[in-house]
Amino acid sequence: MSGMNFQFPVTHNPNSQLDGIDWNNLPFGKIFTDHMFVMEYADGAWQQGQIVPFGPISMHPATSAIHYGQSIFEGMKAYRNLQNEVVLFRPELNAQRFSESAARMCMPTIAEDLFLEAVHQLVALDAAWVTNKPGYSLYIRPFMFATDEFVGIKPSDTYKFVIINSPVGAYYAEPVRVKIEEFYTRAAVGGVGRAKAAGNYGASLYPAKLAQQQGFHQLVWTDAKTHTFIEESGTMNIMFVINDTLITPSEDSDTILRGTTKRTVLELAASWGVPIEERAVTVTEIIEALKSGTLQDAFGAGTAATIAHISTIGFRNELFELPAIESRTLSLRIKTELDNIKSGATSDTHQWVRKIC
Repeated sequence: MSGMNFQFPVTHNPNSQLDGIDWNNLPFGKIFTDHMFVMEYADGAWQQGQIVPFGPISMHPATSAIHYGQSIFEGMKAYRNLQNEVVLFRPELNAQRFSESAARMCMPTIAEDLFLEAVHQLVALDAAWVTNKPGYSLYIRPFMFATDEFVGIKPSDTYKFVIINSPVGAYYAEPVRVKIEEFYTRAAVGGVGRAKAAGNYGASLYPAKLAQQQGFHQLVWTDAKTHTFIEESGTMNIMFVINDTLITPSEDSDTILRGTTKRTVLELAASWGVPIEERAVTVTEIIEALKSGTLQDAFGAGTAATIAHISTIGFRNELFELPAIESRTLSLRIKTELDNIKSGATSDTHQWVRKIC
């Protein structure tokens, strides 16, 4: 890595925006901290990374990411706990997934220790932006894109890796209404569904817009070939509780993104002795469980919302109302436990929390 060290040089922002933040009216993902991390890939190696004032990135009109879509990202959060420490939650899983996404998109990987140290030093510098306001956190967005100034279809020879941070409140203010999608596709076998590639999200916007026009917040994606198997919900992994068993689509297929929150939910539930089934989940069995009253809970699991309760599932011309949120013993217990681990109210027996010095 061209003799790179992990003590990244810092150029301080002389014009902090922190004092101007209205914490009671904080839009998700529109306010950013004072600094960002930037690192260039050139001549076959990552160059020395640095922390600089947050600001626009200059781009050539022929920048290859714009034309050919070599772009990936991650989403993770920092929290301020009851001991007034700033902590990250299982960031090593994000570092691992970032490398997997890069490899699938024919991009250079980043060593996990380098990725984690860049996140660590940037968050430490802007730690004052991590509020102890309940329900709030610092959303961390690492991303990488191709930067060759060349209009030709080939993997880029140069790349830019950037990390930006955004203070955020709740992602969903209410339980979500979802529609099972049977025409449009999020990902196909052999595609890039397992990678956190920017194009995956761009392709999802139009069908999601159609669903929103019908009164839904998001879609439940099904398999591309037959639309009979459930895969994800919007930008989250999806989980069901049927007859006291926690059921979720298996990640064996390369169409499903491996989620940190989903993995954590499964590990927590297993530690409590909850029966778990990771397997193919059919639309038919979910609809039958809704009709018979055996579906006790359904929720999305992801970084932005953590646990997003599903209130309504639409399928073809029918709407199915799920049990009241207050009756959902397992998902409420999971959400409470995750919140308590992150806040330091509960002992971190799983060693999931990483402190920012």
